[in-house]
Amino acid sequence: MSGVRRFARWGLWFGGALVLLAAVLIAVEVLMRKFLVLSIGGADELAGYALAIGTAWGLGAALLDRAHIRIDSLYLLFPQKVRLPLDVAAQVLLVGFFALIAWHGVSVVSQSWTSESRSQSALETPTVIPQAVWVVGLAVFVAIGILLLVHALRTASSGDLRGAARLIGTRSAEEEVQDEVRDLQERQGRERNA
Repeated sequence: MSGVRRFARWGLWFGGALVLLAAVLIAVEVLMRKFLVLSIGGADELAGYALAIGTAWGLGAALLDRAHIRIDSLYLLFPQKVRLPLDVAAQVLLVGFFALIAWHGVSVVSQSWTSESRSQSALETPTVIPQAVWVVGLAVFVAIGILLLVHALRTASSGDLRGAARLIGTRSAEEEVQDEVRDLQERQGRERNA
């Protein structure tokens, strides 16, 4: 799983960089329109591609960090033996939903490739390029989700229900506090060493 985590972290950085570049591009576009009465043709199109691709590539890291939002009002009241099947069901549904999106995304990419589709903006971007990068990001997320589910099921089958919960369960308030304290200590350690 450490290699999967490294790859997911790379995808997160890639996706985050795309979203950051899109924000810079939009800011430049707004300033140019305001002060120079000029426009970068297709800035909104590129920002849309960046948002879709960046989101798809960041999903895997969010899954591994258990950062996806789940409504856990009643969940916390259940014993660990009841929570695990709920966690497995949530994981299967989440990954299954994105597998369905990726499946249909492949059809869209195939259609764009066959018809040589281009965007209707001044850029006339071949739509197969951003669509393919987006679908690959979704496929990577699905693969990460399946690997994580298998790892959690193996962990649970060995009797370590808490370990399985740390892989696919919701984060408890205590875990979030521990993470924040650890991050604070790391920042303070870096500041002392600097």
